[in-house]
Parts: sequence; structure tokens; C-alpha cells
Amino acid sequence: MYAIIKASGQQFKVKEGDIICFDKMGLEPKAEVEFKEVLALDNGELKIGTPFVEGAVVKGEVINEGRDKKVITFKKRRRKDSKVKRGFRRDFTRVRITSIA
Repeated sequence: MYAIIKASGQQFKVKEGDIICFDKMGLEPKAEVEFKEVLALDNGELKIGTPFVEGAVVKGEVINEGRDKKVITFKKRRRKDSKVKRGFRRDFTRVRITSIA
């Protein structure tokens, strides 16, 4: 059984027990979270929403919040003495999917 949910502007395929990193939600660890924007649900037969499946809810438990490793972007234009170096660290919330209903 799996579901496709929409969260933080992205789509995720989730199953029970999966651990997914979403954009930072600002929640405490062990807090319950509900995703009501379920795009598709497969429990033997596939149900596709228009745009969401009615009555479908995916529940999860927040594990922790943190920051990813730094991603370095470096641009160099040869023979122009032009360089740009930037770093970026994404804030995330790690969630364990507990149930799909």
C-alpha cells in the first residue's frame, strides 16, 4: 500500500514506515502531522484524485529537524577573471510515515 502526497510544493511517494525529509515545518519532535493532499492511493486498486482523493489522510510522526550538508555552486568563466562561489544548506524536517487511511 502506498500513496502519493503533495507537501511543501513537491510530490512524494510514501509507504508505512518510510522516513522522508520535507522542507522545514517548525514542529517539535514526536509531534503528529497529517497530510490531507493525497494525489493517489493504491491499496490493491489505484485511486487517482481530481486533484485530491476524498477522505484519504496520511499520518506521520516528526523525528527531528536539521540541516543538510552544504552544497557548493561554483561558476567560472574562462579567461575572463570571473568566478562565483556560493554555498547553500537546506533546512529539513524528518518525518516517519505511521499510517495511510
